[in-house]
Amino acid sequence: MPPPYRIETERLVVRCWEPRDAPLLKDAVDSSLDHLRPWMPWAHEDPQPLEAKVELLRGFRGRFDLGQDFVYGILSPDESEAIGGTGLHTRRGEGTLEIGYWIRASRVGQGFATEATAALTRVGFELCDVGRIELRVDPANEASLAIPRKLGFVEEGTMRGVLEGTPSGGDAVVFALLRDEFERDVELKAFDAAGRRVL
Repeated sequence: MPPPYRIETERLVVRCWEPRDAPLLKDAVDSSLDHLRPWMPWAHEDPQPLEAKVELLRGFRGRFDLGQDFVYGILSPDESEAIGGTGLHTRRGEGTLEIGYWIRASRVGQGFATEATAALTRVGFELCDVGRIELRVDPANEASLAIPRKLGFVEEGTMRGVLEGTPSGGDAVVFALLRDEFERDVELKAFDAAGRRVL
């Protein structure tokens, strides 16, 4: 089953980006450039015009609809603020999904990345039926390293030269969780493209 279009957790709405979200995304990124640039190479291309954000989100939505890659916005419950972004990425091959995340500077330290990652982990195992979920984190990013550790992911080692434009010269600590290791129960509601509840 493909990932859901919308996930509701205790404090968040995690859903497929839509082009109309471009102003929210632009505000979140533009207000957080100093915070994002050390860890997110794409942030060096910002600030961008609103039209560029519209096109970016059209691409995200198109790949989501085609089942190619699944990029989500992390939004406040009323969807008036973009708190960050995340995704279930297919780049690791069949049977594996990779989770990535970022949080706007004004919302760091409130547990939102952990909450979103926990929700996507449950969705990946219970809905998408994958056997493995990965996270790759720059070894210098202490805050980001804490998230998979809190969620019970196993640290498998450090791969050299696999991340572009990061402080550690491209190195990444690889964390993974296998389906039979998943124990954390996360309360959530998940909905498909038609708005039907699937979890």
